Amino acid sequence: MNFTISREDFLHPLQLVAGAVERRHTLPILGNVLIRVNDDALWMTGTDLEVELITNVALVGNSTNGKITVPAKKLLDIVRGLPDDCTILFSLEDNKALIKSGRARYSLSTLSADDYPNLEDWEGDSEFEISQHNLKQLIESVQFSMAQQDVRYYLNGMSLETSEHLIRSVATDGHRLAMSVVEYTDEVLPTKQVIIPRKGVMEISRLIDDSQTKVKVRLGANHISMLSNSFVFTSKLVDGRFPDYNRVVPKETNKGLIVYRDIIKGALSRAMILTNEKFKGVRLSLSAGELKITADNPEQEHAEEIIDVEYQGDDLEIGFNVAYLIDVLNAVDTDMVIFKLFDSNTMVLIHGIKLVDGLPIDEDSSQYVIMPMRI
Repeated sequence: MNFTISREDFLHPLQLVAGAVERRHTLPILGNVLIRVNDDALWMTGTDLEVELITNVALVGNSTNGKITVPAKKLLDIVRGLPDDCTILFSLEDNKALIKSGRARYSLSTLSADDYPNLEDWEGDSEFEISQHNLKQLIESVQFSMAQQDVRYYLNGMSLETSEHLIRSVATDGHRLAMSVVEYTDEVLPTKQVIIPRKGVMEISRLIDDSQTKVKVRLGANHISMLSNSFVFTSKLVDGRFPDYNRVVPKETNKGLIVYRDIIKGALSRAMILTNEKFKGVRLSLSAGELKITADNPEQEHAEEIIDVEYQGDDLEIGFNVAYLIDVLNAVDTDMVIFKLFDSNTMVLIHGIKLVDGLPIDEDSSQYVIMPMRI
């Protein structure tokens, strides 16, 4: 087995598959990347038994078919460290992988490709195509709300749901909830809901861009795969039932606070400097036309800031984890946001507002729910 390739063509797909490789592996081969040459194409695979990523790149010049596995991190570090415009010759000799470039020569240990694990073959229940732009919106609008290492394992991921002409993503850690939806007009989709594990969500986000290029999504009972011209990504699904998120979305709100996103985000970011490091609580005090944001900490330091807002309801005081609010404001991409409230003990519903001909119009394709906290 051998092939010649430019550093640039080798580095990008290698970086992609290396992200899927298990870093704290119990099996030595899980620290390796599978390299396969077949019919003038280079295929590389990385897996940790939960997710699997396959990339391919066309080869120019002479090559010999074959396959082998080599240490992923060492190979990546070598290729990354070579000069930008160099050419790399990869070959096998005495069960060693040789990487040559100019007068540089590296020899890496190998393990048999026959022993490399792969996610088992599976049948998909449904499949659809979606633009990378829309898929990126579904993921980036909600991924910050996923739980991390929660004992409620079904929260450690993102729910992806199809229903007729809608695709919806939902994530929650039990204290906040994020939802995003895109319309799908190509065909009628079956009703199906799956939970993609946290690592799978992060890998997908890393793979896709903001283009209109299509990705084929295939859903099965235990797996999800995404296929494009440059990669094939597969992930096991979380085996569990996602919470009924409709039950926690506030239905009755009688107060609305409208404010410019950058203004309130800046005020909250400054107030967070003086919050309690453990709880990060801020107090929002609402009155006609203005919002007062206050924060305190155990050192008896105090932050207070007043900003102009559009609000005409009764005076209200409510506390929140300021980090949760800032996460939402970072995810919203409109100039203005609206906070829909009922009282100081009820969850708040937040979404964007866009101006059309000077008039505010709800932009609620992405919505966020945050529980209040006692301060």
